Amino acid sequence: MKKLKITEMHRLTVDEFKEKAKTPLIVVLDNVRSLHNVGSVFRTADAFLVEAVYLCGITSTPPQAEIHKTALGAENTVTWKYFEDTHQALEELKAQAYTVFAIEQAAGSTLLPELALNPAMKYAVVLGNEVKGVQQSVVDACDGCIEIPQFGTKHSLNVSVTGGIIIWEFFRLMHNS
Repeated sequence: MKKLKITEMHRLTVDEFKEKAKTPLIVVLDNVRSLHNVGSVFRTADAFLVEAVYLCGITSTPPQAEIHKTALGAENTVTWKYFEDTHQALEELKAQAYTVFAIEQAAGSTLLPELALNPAMKYAVVLGNEVKGVQQSVVDACDGCIEIPQFGTKHSLNVSVTGGIIIWEFFRLMHNS
């Protein structure tokens, strides 16, 4: 096997990306403090044609050098919006008929392998702060929780790793149903 060069990958231009049909998914970052995590979520959102990223609370917004370092320009392709409070983002999403899931370990959560999605619906997922997770009041305002099963000694994953797993699974389920 020969590794492909960038010029052989036939990636979309920024204009082509903007015009491309998007996965009906919005990723909400609830007080994510690390700019590297924010940038990583942007990059994954670009890879899987996520509709938008909502940045809430203390989550930094572009342009920032540290976001760009991991986003590699995806902060310029993926639509984003800032909300002072995550509840404002959820109100907007619900008014636009999105089903909203917190990605959190919670009583009654749906394990990711058991998740079933309707490709005709629109979804949003809330990723939480690196230490505190998704705020309880935000969890309460969501339509449900999704949990990534874990089998080792640690009880959590890095928020950008979680974002990568969740975004990929939503993309896979929405495009293969």
